[in-house]
Amino acid sequence: MAITLTEKAAKHITRYIERRGKGVGLRLGVRTTGCSGLAYQLEYVDEILPEDTMFESLGVKVYVDPKSLAYLDGTELDYVREGLNEGFKFQNPNVKDECGCGESFRI
Repeated sequence: MAITLTEKAAKHITRYIERRGKGVGLRLGVRTTGCSGLAYQLEYVDEILPEDTMFESLGVKVYVDPKSLAYLDGTELDYVREGLNEGFKFQNPNVKDECGCGESFRI
């Protein structure tokens, strides 16, 4: 089981945490929503929860709650710039289908 980051994602997260002046890593999860059923959740972590599973990739700690772990196993998180848009992109091998808008997915 693993969650990994690309070099671009790791640099972006590290810079953001430094600018915030606090934080121990990134929390990655899923929630039920959207037209395909699940959507990704990202937030910066200031407090580690006892049930969190921690992965470290390129010096960045990524925390995942137990319910989300099955959906996210093997995911690589990238940070991309496409035209005027930039943001995190998920390469999740578990995804079977995504909605047209790209905001939700199905496992």
